[in-house]
Amino acid sequence: MTSVAIVLFTSDLRLHDHPPLRAALDAAERVVPLFVLDDGVRRAGFTAPNRLAFLAETLADLDASLRARGGRLVTREGPVVDEVCAVVRETGAREVHVAAGVSRYALAREERLRRELGAQGCALRVHDGVVTAVTPGAVTPNGRDHFAVFTPYLRQWEGVRTRSPLGAPRRVEVPDVGSAKPLPENVPGASPGLPPGGERAGRERLDRWLSSGIRDYAERHDDLAGDGTSRLSPYLHFGCLSPLEVVHRARTRGGEGAEAFVRQLAWRDFHHQTLHARPSAAHADYRTQHDRWRTDEREAAAWRDGETGYPIVDAAMRQLRHEGWMHNRARLLVSSFLTKTLYLDWRIGARHFLDLLVDGDVANNQLNWQWMAGTGTDTRPNRVLNPLTQARRFDPDGAYVRRWLPELDFLPGRSIHEPWKADGVLYPAPLVELSDGLARFKAARGKD
Repeated sequence: MTSVAIVLFTSDLRLHDHPPLRAALDAAERVVPLFVLDDGVRRAGFTAPNRLAFLAETLADLDASLRARGGRLVTREGPVVDEVCAVVRETGAREVHVAAGVSRYALAREERLRRELGAQGCALRVHDGVVTAVTPGAVTPNGRDHFAVFTPYLRQWEGVRTRSPLGAPRRVEVPDVGSAKPLPENVPGASPGLPPGGERAGRERLDRWLSSGIRDYAERHDDLAGDGTSRLSPYLHFGCLSPLEVVHRARTRGGEGAEAFVRQLAWRDFHHQTLHARPSAAHADYRTQHDRWRTDEREAAAWRDGETGYPIVDAAMRQLRHEGWMHNRARLLVSSFLTKTLYLDWRIGARHFLDLLVDGDVANNQLNWQWMAGTGTDTRPNRVLNPLTQARRFDPDGAYVRRWLPELDFLPGRSIHEPWKADGVLYPAPLVELSDGLARFKAARGKD
């Protein structure tokens, strides 16, 4: 048995169902649970305040859970490969265990780790099935490296036999190694309505969801005011929850709501397998429509600030700023408005979402934006969501708009969705007539 092994935590900040940690504990007498505040991630602009604040609570929770088992979390800051190699030298570790990633950055990090650790006589062990329920590449169509359409992917995904979730370890023995970086605290600029971070909070939310929310998910998941969603996305993004365990527990719960919920987890895996096969989709069109995107900073700023004149869009943007989160139906609606009604580049919206979303994830964020922009995997690239139609259908009494735009609360019923029709209402005029936006979009794409 190797005397010391290292577990490099990345997007898997938990103890339950953690294959790298289990493998390290099986291989070594003592294990270094290591997290590196990565310079590369910060330089790329992904350390937004909301995610840093959630990360701080998550790391503190992980450290507390390890201490309850006789261990602790070792934190460092700097270039991740350099810091891992430094800990190898300090401890004489012979193995480093890490979860497989899908982004171009994660794959490059893995390759450099393998090379640098090999030069020190240390092996890199990469583990699949940690950040997704089904490993990217585990299901592929004949003659291709990934599925480009969701429905056939789902059919195969549902048939994959997965391992059983692992329990949390009872004890973790950590060797004598210094922690050069204290856990971050008091992150400035974070949204006031962020959820609590950490595995403990995530598991508590999952338990509540499975006991009371998932049953009606199929009927309620698009209800903007009712908010019948799980709100588990931040915990899945940071790996506070195992997607495999969530799928297993949802399927055990059973029912139509559980089936609809598991389908959403399959969408998450689908986007990860797409990005794994096409890393450039993080910034470039997966399927170009040769768009000639407009440039209008005034309109882009009005969209970001929730001042488009369309209350359902503006309410969603206010929710994003306050909570660092947005209802999924609202995400579809505001992204359609930016790309199809204003005809502004999807990357403007994707960047703003990554600036604020606590669940900001490259695979899901970028590919969902492209899906609505018509440059991604959607088989109907010219799909347009009319914000008024969407508002009347998914917020029929205006309760969602009233929650986030209290200045319009006096407008009765669904009239709140069209404040420009009421006399004396002090509210921004619509940026564009919907018919004008649709005509602009069709003309730009050469459609009838």
